[in-house]
Amino acid sequence: MTKHKNQWHFHFLDIFLLFAPVSIIFYFLHVGALASFLVTAASLVGIAHLMAESTGIIARKVSNTISALINATFGNAIELFIAIFSLRAGLVNLVKASITGSIILNVLLLIGFSMIAGGLKYKEQKFNKESAGLSSTMLIVAVVGLGMPSIYNLSVGSPTRPMSLVVSIILGVVYLLSLIYTLVTHKHLFVVERQAPEEVHDRWPESAAITVLLIATILATFESSFLVKTIEPLISQSGFTEAFMGLVFVALLTNIPEISTAMAFARKNNMTLSLEIGMSSALQIALFVVPVLVLISPLFIGGGLDLVFTPFELVAVVVTGMIANYIGSDGICHWVEGAQLIAVYLLIATAFYFL
Repeated sequence: MTKHKNQWHFHFLDIFLLFAPVSIIFYFLHVGALASFLVTAASLVGIAHLMAESTGIIARKVSNTISALINATFGNAIELFIAIFSLRAGLVNLVKASITGSIILNVLLLIGFSMIAGGLKYKEQKFNKESAGLSSTMLIVAVVGLGMPSIYNLSVGSPTRPMSLVVSIILGVVYLLSLIYTLVTHKHLFVVERQAPEEVHDRWPESAAITVLLIATILATFESSFLVKTIEPLISQSGFTEAFMGLVFVALLTNIPEISTAMAFARKNNMTLSLEIGMSSALQIALFVVPVLVLISPLFIGGGLDLVFTPFELVAVVVTGMIANYIGSDGICHWVEGAQLIAVYLLIATAFYFL
């Protein structure tokens, strides 16, 4: 049984929290868009790490079901906040690109870096094929769901908001069914790999973790608002498109803590958990964040958010789903596969830069 001890320790991502007060000062002093964006983005990296640490501590103290709900709620909270403020600002294309960007980044970049981190220490690494197979199949389902409104719009050209609503509800139900499968009916397939063999040193007790999580969530709300207000002038000054900003910058800044964590587990020869971090985060975006955004979007924009993506976004997500299905096929990985995944991500990012 895993032992949990409270022990404060420093993490290099804690440094990014120092940018939070600076970003607030920059906001009220109306500092330039680029400087404000960089400082606010850096603060969100630290806040995301703080939320991940607190969520992890709380999740270890409760049942698997509640743990899954906590992770689903707070795991991608900052992406949700940024998307909501972006919708209020009318940056719909940014929101859609950040959705596809987060899915692509978690599957290609996060898992790619993890394979390289582990592969530099171990010649080959094994992982749970059942867990990876379920996640990759779920991602294919998500890709089909996200792609149908786009294909329908290209074929018929009719409004797709009602179709997007139905698709979102179906994806949400599928996500709930997957939680029941992994945590209730077939939890024996996953419990062995998810148990850590060593002591876990929590940074704070549970009560303090709850307080930290609440404060970090409130701070993340304000910082997300500050970030979105810098994006519009930054787009006009830099020449970057909404799609590139969403797919690369917004998706990356909120997932740096997860990339760091996944790489650390890979270095400990636990590629199963590294893959789960990447796949689960991608699935939470597709099956949890997307339905929530579609359902609540009429509160922020007229007509609500639909799931009509550009052909480039659609192709990128489809390719990512196919690669995810291939990753989980043999249960073995090495550093070259990681390099290949990163190369595909860079190719997709490059294409969006030149759009």
